[in-house]
Order: sequence, then structure tokens, then C-alpha cells
Amino acid sequence: MMRSIAVFCGSNEGYTEVYREAAFELGQILTERNIQVVYGGAKVGLMGALADGVLQSGGRITGVIPSFLKTKEVAHEGLTELITVGTMHDRKIKMHELCNGVITMPGGWGTMDEMFEMLTWGQLGLHSKPVGLLNVNGYFDALKAFCDNMVMEGFLNEYVNAMMLTSPSVSDLLQQMETYVAPEAPKWITRQTT
Repeated sequence: MMRSIAVFCGSNEGYTEVYREAAFELGQILTERNIQVVYGGAKVGLMGALADGVLQSGGRITGVIPSFLKTKEVAHEGLTELITVGTMHDRKIKMHELCNGVITMPGGWGTMDEMFEMLTWGQLGLHSKPVGLLNVNGYFDALKAFCDNMVMEGFLNEYVNAMMLTSPSVSDLLQQMETYVAPEAPKWITRQTT
């Protein structure tokens, strides 16, 4: 049961209004499903749209922001809770501790870093939480193709690639997350391969 979802998304809005609308709608839908949201704590970009969607729907949202970003990303003042941490790594750890699953929306390097760290932790068996990509406007199509190429070239196991759940639909993505079962992680690197 998804009681709390961490959402990773951009501090920018992108060039197309569809991204902002999708972030706001995600906040609304998670609230309608009584799912608490954990996110990066900013009031700008997709992060701000997500928070506004939650708050305007009467939901609960916790922001986690490093102290040095409080002014740069402009911390959202209307949140249910705002947690200040020391570093970017502390932010990821705290968001991980507070959630049952992760949804990644469009964003830049910071967003991708957060998503790939959660996927890596899952690959290593450090958690069994679902990690989903909300593929707004085909944003993650090239990333999915790149990951498929990692499998084809022998740098990523197929079962690991399948851990990255993807859909353009919030409802479909949440359904995938609800039914997700983490794979038994066989050892990828063995004595024979080293």
C-alpha cells in the first residue's frame, strides 16, 4: 500500500506548459488517493506546481531541502512540514526514509541523480520500493532506449532494467507501483567475472 510517495522533479518548468500541468495534477491525484507526498521543498518549477496541487486539494506534503538551497530554490512556505538537511545526499536519504515508493517526473541532472540513486539502491537490495517514471510528453523515451541499450551491450541486467517502472498515466503508474515485487537480486559481479 502506497501511503507516502517521494516525487523527484525539476526546479524548472520546462518550455511546455504540459509539464507544469502534469506536476499539479500528480499532486491532486496523490491527495485524492490519500497518499502523502515527500519532495524537494521548493516553490519553483515543477516542484512548486506539485506542492500547489497537493495543498490546493487539501493534502499533506513534506519538503526536504538542504540549507544552502533554501534561498536558491526558494523554499515553499505553505507545506505541511519542511525539513532542512545539511547536504544533497542527506536530502536523498531523508526522502527515502519517509516514502514507500518514488515517482520521477521530468527534470535535469539533480532529478536524474535522485532517481538513479534510488534505482541503484534497489539493485543492490538496500530497499524493495518501486521506482516509477511519469513519462510526461515522452520525456523519458530516450532514457528508456538508453537503458535498453545498456542491457543489449551487457552493462545492465534485464531484471534490473525492469525495476524502472514507466507510464505516461498516473493511474497506470500507481497500479504498477502497488503490484511491484522487488526481484531477488542475483549477484551481477562474481568471482568468475573479475
